[in-house]
Amino acid sequence: MYERSSVVELAESLRSELDRYPLGGKLPSSRVLVERYRVSPVTVSRALAQLAAEGLVVTRPGAGAFRAQPRTRTDPPGDTSWQEVSLSAEGAGEVVPRSVDASGVLVCLNTPPSGVIGLNSGYLHPAIQPERAMAAALARAGRRPGAWGRPPTEGLPELRDWFAREIGGAVGARDVLVTAGGQSALTTALRALAPPGAPVLVESPTYPGLLAIARASGCRPVPVPVDAEGVRPELLAAAFEATGARVFVCQPLFQNPTGAVLSAARRPEVLRIARAAGAFVIEDDYARALAHEDAGPPPATLAAEDADGVVVHVRSLTKATSPSLRVGALAARGPVLDRLRAIQVVDTFFVPRPLQEAALELVGAPAWPRHLRSVAAELRHRRDVLAGALRRELPGLELAHLPAGGYQLWVGLGAGGDDAAFAADALRAGVAVAPGRPFFCAEPPAAYVRMSFAGVSGPGELVEAVQRLRAVG
Repeated sequence: MYERSSVVELAESLRSELDRYPLGGKLPSSRVLVERYRVSPVTVSRALAQLAAEGLVVTRPGAGAFRAQPRTRTDPPGDTSWQEVSLSAEGAGEVVPRSVDASGVLVCLNTPPSGVIGLNSGYLHPAIQPERAMAAALARAGRRPGAWGRPPTEGLPELRDWFAREIGGAVGARDVLVTAGGQSALTTALRALAPPGAPVLVESPTYPGLLAIARASGCRPVPVPVDAEGVRPELLAAAFEATGARVFVCQPLFQNPTGAVLSAARRPEVLRIARAAGAFVIEDDYARALAHEDAGPPPATLAAEDADGVVVHVRSLTKATSPSLRVGALAARGPVLDRLRAIQVVDTFFVPRPLQEAALELVGAPAWPRHLRSVAAELRHRRDVLAGALRRELPGLELAHLPAGGYQLWVGLGAGGDDAAFAADALRAGVAVAPGRPFFCAEPPAAYVRMSFAGVSGPGELVEAVQRLRAVG
């Protein structure tokens, strides 16, 4: 398995040495580069591909890599200043102007510079991804008859059936749509259920990607506070009454970023309150496959306990596998399913069949349950290592809740804390964290940062990150 940092370092070395070769001149062979830099052939291949993408080298199969001719620009750049007027006038007639702001999402998606330990990622590090199982599944999928044909718009029947069994309750394959990951499913659900200008109730704090979807759709996110037992039912009821909202989006299991689990007493209350308001609950079940080894049996999905079609369920394979395995599901019962289906078809037509076939091969393989057990043990260990290091090295930070699932710790900075300043100082110290402000759609009650323990190579990096943070905290 290659390390991304090795690819970056090799690409930088080769880039700095290109002037040694004439234009069109041949670079050393891959075998020579492997021996010279003591890296794997995969690392050499990826570094050369990076330089080729930059237009610095040309690779010729069977011949090697050659220094590329410099690109020359013949056309002068045009004048794009007119776009400022056009874009600023776009929301003039809208009740709630659309706001396309991906900054909160990008904080969690950006790859840290070389040498920086990334505690900002929302995905598993390649070291704990099921790379071999995914590669084998993709190879088997490619050999399936019709693997490159057009799939049904709703998704492969067998994959829909698998998702339905995972969701449970009265949900059947007919109630499931296969989507291009969880983010796509959330976007479809909000577009189907909340017209532009409508209020949408969200947990506070919540996932920044959800807030970005709501605002980009012209909806108005309204916060409902979360505590250690999940969303507070009395405040949810008050929010429905005050706003007239018809949608509430929640993460009942290992809520992002707090890690809270909606308590058994509150689960029926949330469904009852939404039903009384004539509203839908969008259940974002993103972390069911990320339960820690000590979590115990997780509660059923809200969708499984819903008799009246209140819940629109969202789930994805991405978090437990790879950011590139963007396969998820939307599940709903009743007339709303037709609207969800129509919007998804308009937006994406369908999820590529090879990806669906690969997902089906993966979840049906013996390696799948083994992978889930491995991730459960590894995430628990990493959680304990990071929490222990924070309590030992930075006792001034507040870590009130130790989650039993998910990939992050929600860390309070204490009185007078400044999350943006902390994140900036942490980056200068060589650690990337996610500031807490983007997780709130209104003024935050206190300063927080989110620290992920899933995206690093191992527990040793977590300890090193906290040691670097001592200069900040």
